[in-house]
Amino acid sequence: MPQIDDSKKTLVLVTGATGAIGARVVEALCKAGCRIRTLSIDSPVKGAFPAGVEVITGDITDVSVVEAAVSGVNAVVHMAALLHITNPSPEMCGEYERVNVGGTANVVDASVKAGVKRIVLFSTIAVYGQSDVKVLDEQSQTRPETDYARTKLAAERLVLSAKGADSGQLGTVLRLGAVYGSRIKGNYEKLTRALARNRFIPVGKGLNRRTLIYDKDVGLAAVLAVSHSAAAGRVFNVTDGEFHHLNAIIGAICGALGRKPPRFSLPVSPIRLSAGFIEMVCAALRLKPPVSRAMIDKYTEDIAVSGGLIKQELGFSPKYGLKAGWEETIQEMRGNGVI
Repeated sequence: MPQIDDSKKTLVLVTGATGAIGARVVEALCKAGCRIRTLSIDSPVKGAFPAGVEVITGDITDVSVVEAAVSGVNAVVHMAALLHITNPSPEMCGEYERVNVGGTANVVDASVKAGVKRIVLFSTIAVYGQSDVKVLDEQSQTRPETDYARTKLAAERLVLSAKGADSGQLGTVLRLGAVYGSRIKGNYEKLTRALARNRFIPVGKGLNRRTLIYDKDVGLAAVLAVSHSAAAGRVFNVTDGEFHHLNAIIGAICGALGRKPPRFSLPVSPIRLSAGFIEMVCAALRLKPPVSRAMIDKYTEDIAVSGGLIKQELGFSPKYGLKAGWEETIQEMRGNGVI
């Protein structure tokens, strides 16, 4: 683990620290020798953070709250955001802009005024869109397909434009692969629960690629982004260094659960056609469909993104591969009574 110089008593503000990745990031920064202040819209549960962490409850869209939170800090790790939602309503577009773009603008403006030395933004490889058989890297064209991805890309530009009093660049962007772990919500949690209950049948051949990162390794990347001089003004993809076929991910989850993977799969085209029919019927009845074409498309998409640059430039070395990461995830989920 990289170590921060204790003599400087580095104070790091972590926004969105009560989110699924927040505790891992706070823990990693504490182990590296940082003092931590958090800003989250929700209060943390008891014992969520190590002793000595300063907690502020507030909204990043509130300028006065943000200005108070950045006062005296050396670096900011900005994670607070409105996350991806499948099929968001039209009204949500404005909310994504307000939180992901407007909130980031508040953080950047306040940080520059306060003399912060580094602003680290947690972004997403979703800004690239699908791989279309290619392997994507930081030089690849961005083609965001959702409100979430579009607003995260806009937030990136704000952070990368931030400059200090000496005109030096302050911002670093970490584009995270799909993060998994025992505290993560969303598609991988749903997949794990379904596999644990033997209620999952794969769709398609499962040869589409995915780019993942275990949540504890995200914390290690955050430490490097805060402390490494070569990180300023840069964009880095954060991955476990591999591309995983969906079948391999399902196999790793099932192996950690102690059971065999599903033996059969369903063809994509008929399932997608059926999902469209279900959507049409539910729309007529003003009901939320249990399955949608967007869900099928998300499940079958191919995303292969290289994480080589952060290894080359910052020395990032993830500690968890697919097998070890899912074994620990399942162990912790069972210990927490989640599955």
